[in-house]
Amino acid sequence: MTASRRLSICYVVPGHDLLASVGPTRNVLSLARSLSRHADVTVAFRRVNKPDIPPGLRALEIQPAATATTIDDSAMRGVSIPEFVNFIGSLRRFARRELREFDVVLEKSWLLSGYVSSLCRRRGQLGVPIENIVPNAAQAARGQLMKLLRLKAGSWLAGRLLRSAPLVIAETEFLRKEISVFWKIPFERIAVVDLGVDRELFRPKDQGAARQALGIDPSATVLLYVGVLDYTHNLAPAISALGSSGLPGLELHVVGDGQRGAEYQILAKDAGANVRFHGRVAHRQVPQWIAASDLCLAPYDASAFASGELGYATMKIPEYLSAGRAVVSVPSGRVALLVKDGVTGFLFGNEAANWGKFLRDMPARARLQAMGQAAAATRLQSWDDTADAYFEHCLRLLPAAVRRMI
Repeated sequence: MTASRRLSICYVVPGHDLLASVGPTRNVLSLARSLSRHADVTVAFRRVNKPDIPPGLRALEIQPAATATTIDDSAMRGVSIPEFVNFIGSLRRFARRELREFDVVLEKSWLLSGYVSSLCRRRGQLGVPIENIVPNAAQAARGQLMKLLRLKAGSWLAGRLLRSAPLVIAETEFLRKEISVFWKIPFERIAVVDLGVDRELFRPKDQGAARQALGIDPSATVLLYVGVLDYTHNLAPAISALGSSGLPGLELHVVGDGQRGAEYQILAKDAGANVRFHGRVAHRQVPQWIAASDLCLAPYDASAFASGELGYATMKIPEYLSAGRAVVSVPSGRVALLVKDGVTGFLFGNEAANWGKFLRDMPARARLQAMGQAAAATRLQSWDDTADAYFEHCLRLLPAAVRRMI
């Protein structure tokens, strides 16, 4: 009789460094931690300069730096063509050297989505790509012709690779439709598994205590944005409207940084907007910032997505809701299902004119508090739910001989 063993899974993230304060890392680590109930789980990022992973997980580097460097998320700033070619070589060597031991290799979406999975499948392993965005190449290139050509070429190659995968996991139903249309992948080979939320960490907390700890005026009306300052999110309309509103005691606090950080600071200064930039904070401190706020922002730019519809599996909105805060976002894609307009938040187009109107009719703090209580009651999937679905999909695709040993 063959002794049973645990499944071995490696979740590979080629497009990102391990950076625990940003969404892609938190997404991967949260899922990996819950998956570890079922399997031995390893995560692999481009670089792991400052390991910060949950107990029981192992972290690998795809392309270790020659010397210690400050972690810089290359997926946000981009890399040059020579850097990219060099990285592909490192990735191939890593796959050949490190990935052979695993039963399942999950691959987080990046420019060449499906590439790592295809390398694994050639030698009989199960490789499963996980997609969280079908990008709009023109919007991402922002007028840079060579970048546009690189993105289009990468997307074309990704499509060929993804079409050969036995399964692609999409993080929303909207994204499933985008993937099927954009990359011509049959619907039946795309599974939808929503992201989870840590409801123990993101739960309602006392606002007064949070403000005292963070040095925030207890009488202020506080708007909050938590996340990367990139081109998928657009804070410019809110900052501009805040500057022209002239409302006393209204503050916008920004937690996080990214490629648009300096631009937003200049805009806030020029507009005379009361915006305070706090940079990155530890993930476990984020709930305290949410608790200190009255209203949380998720200012997505739907034009960043290939269909013009927000197919994204947002993490910040479930975390805001779970922590008991109303949300301002756009009426697009999954957001329109997560946020009930006028009940748990406000949905309108992310333009300065709309923000100006909203701020002129700014709801009283008491109303926002009541909406936050409704937000906390939103039904949301846990990370354990997400991990269970991943495990079942992978188990179904494994050879019978492997399944019998699990």
